[in-house]
Amino acid sequence: MKVLVTGGSGFIASHTILKLIELGITPIVMDYHKRTSYPDGVELILGDVRDAVAVNEAVAKSDGVLHIAGVLGTSETIANPIPAVETNILGGINIFQACKAYDKRCVYITVGNYWMNNSYSITKTTSERFAWMFNKEFDTKIAVVRALNAYGPGQKEKPVRKIMPNFIIPALLDKEITVYGDGKQIMDMIFVEDVADILIRALLLDHNQYKFDPTQNEDNKVRFEAGTGRNTTVQEIAQMVIDIVGKGTIKNIPMRQGEPEGSIVVGNPDTLASLYDEKTPELTSLEDGLIPTIEYYKRYLKL
Repeated sequence: MKVLVTGGSGFIASHTILKLIELGITPIVMDYHKRTSYPDGVELILGDVRDAVAVNEAVAKSDGVLHIAGVLGTSETIANPIPAVETNILGGINIFQACKAYDKRCVYITVGNYWMNNSYSITKTTSERFAWMFNKEFDTKIAVVRALNAYGPGQKEKPVRKIMPNFIIPALLDKEITVYGDGKQIMDMIFVEDVADILIRALLLDHNQYKFDPTQNEDNKVRFEAGTGRNTTVQEIAQMVIDIVGKGTIKNIPMRQGEPEGSIVVGNPDTLASLYDEKTPELTSLEDGLIPTIEYYKRYLKL
């Protein structure tokens, strides 16, 4: 079996590729340029999801698609939304069209903060709605996974500012951890290996969770929410990192663009039951996930 993974050099995709290999599945990685080395057994296609011809050729070679490619950034995409529109919306439509043409299953990863008004959230959620449209009108099988705040070994601290590397690295260097606003924003942090497992299950299992009725409320369980459901404030996460590392201080600064004060971004793990024998999965706790993550950044910083 071969599975196409778009955006294959990215953080979540890299962990997903390793898990596919563990399962004996050949990953076909599609990315617009080779930015990293890949494990043995990976087939690489240099191509851009904005190129419909390249997408069609890649999808035709696969048995299923994990569409992870995207332009990220809560505040980073606001000044220039065009790249996010082109990649996240037009690229998504290219993938969905190809899956329709070749009758291939697909998993589309989108965001937990779907209601925020920033280019990243708007464009990802727009493609989520296109996925539902394709499923309804063309009977495609595009599963939608709303991933919450993924973290773990290998996540980069820039150019897009992610919570964990930008908390852990300063703490390890005994510097100030920058927290936006009063830090009372609630973030559901999910370990990246759990996200990878959810994505693969959503592709391979016969869960039949593809048709979404927009007249139903947000509790509709057709959308898989890759989150732990744990309410943890950003300030608490920063303090947890400091407590484990044993050093570092917190500095609060004004909120950044694209993210409102007091935001609550939490997933509902009950939506994952159809992927885990009708049970709510036991996902990695924040405490357990932080240990290997901090160890990774120690090696990264050569400490």
